Amino acid sequence: MATNLVPKRLKNLFLVLVLANITYLAKATEPKKATLSLYFHDAPDRCDSNVKVIPVTRIAGKAWNVPKTGTVIVTEDLITKNSGQNSAEVGRAKGMYVTAGSNGLDSQVSISIEFTDEEYKGSTIEIQGISNQFMPDAEVSVVGGTGKFRFARGYATFATHHLDIPNRYAIIRCDITVQLHCC
Repeated sequence: MATNLVPKRLKNLFLVLVLANITYLAKATEPKKATLSLYFHDAPDRCDSNVKVIPVTRIAGKAWNVPKTGTVIVTEDLITKNSGQNSAEVGRAKGMYVTAGSNGLDSQVSISIEFTDEEYKGSTIEIQGISNQFMPDAEVSVVGGTGKFRFARGYATFATHHLDIPNRYAIIRCDITVQLHCC
């Protein structure tokens, strides 16, 4: 009778080891959460000559106006960690906005955040979605990334931090929350 108990004990021990290993591997592959707060300097006439906000097309016969449906704007904004105009650059936001919707308040946003600072240099975060330009916290999707943000999924909110209409200068706060499924 004792000989029948040994294989059963070994089977139970083996089962416990397998379950422990599965639990360990499941925890090792749980996504990591990352949050970032960045400031976009939307300033066509300021900063350096590489910062651009350029309307490239509009509805024929209509005056240039951002809140007009059909306006396409290509942008390359300076990104900093702080809101000050002299804050160190951490990256660039490159992409476009298309004014969409009959009210002219919504934009289809497609932006690549390209990091230039040492911590994330060469990494990107890809943002896409419909954003109401005049909502206090417009939210869009983070649909991917590269480098340290490979396989990123999450969301980003945009809020106007500073607006100087006569000088065509705005600072937009961007809070990004992503889950990272690698590394």
